[in-house]
Amino acid sequence: MSDKSEVLARLGVSRETSERLETYAQLLEKWNKAINLVAPATIPNLWSRHILDSAQVFQHAPRGGTWVDIGTGGGFPGLVCGILAAEQAPDVSFHLIESDQRKCTFLTTVLREVGLTAKVHAHRVEAVPPLGARVLSARALAPLAALLEYAHRHLERHGKALFLKGAQHNDEIAKALESWAFDVQKHPSETDPAGAVLTIGNITRV
Repeated sequence: MSDKSEVLARLGVSRETSERLETYAQLLEKWNKAINLVAPATIPNLWSRHILDSAQVFQHAPRGGTWVDIGTGGGFPGLVCGILAAEQAPDVSFHLIESDQRKCTFLTTVLREVGLTAKVHAHRVEAVPPLGARVLSARALAPLAALLEYAHRHLERHGKALFLKGAQHNDEIAKALESWAFDVQKHPSETDPAGAVLTIGNITRV
């Protein structure tokens, strides 16, 4: 599904949210030529490969409180979820953590152009003080065991981590259980037949 109109219809969002997503997609295509926000070969399938893939995280997230997206890169999934939340969950406060300063400049530019507010942290995840998040998300950042280290740092006691994972997610869960105890729910990915959205809570060290 590479067609923008198909993805927007599937998301079922308002005209204002559609326009924000379109502005975001246009800026990403423009900036990608200079700073490689996503693999150039994926640009023709930007809407399904990146926007829809990121948007599916939003439906599994608790509402309200602080949402921390780590390793945001070009904005996935955090900036996409922030755009959706502006209409559907306006009380959520977004923090986007990205160590690459150029990507942070891009994220700040998109936020300004679409008229949204979020805190962009130009630091490594482990250098940011604990944020007490209700939701922590990540996509294509690190193995699950490493992600749980970040989640343990930044989540509030009853917070949830949401991670987009590919075909090896069961192996990653097994490996992570060597170092961590946690509850996990697996939701089938809408964009990757072998992938899953993992919802994880009650994270403690073994």
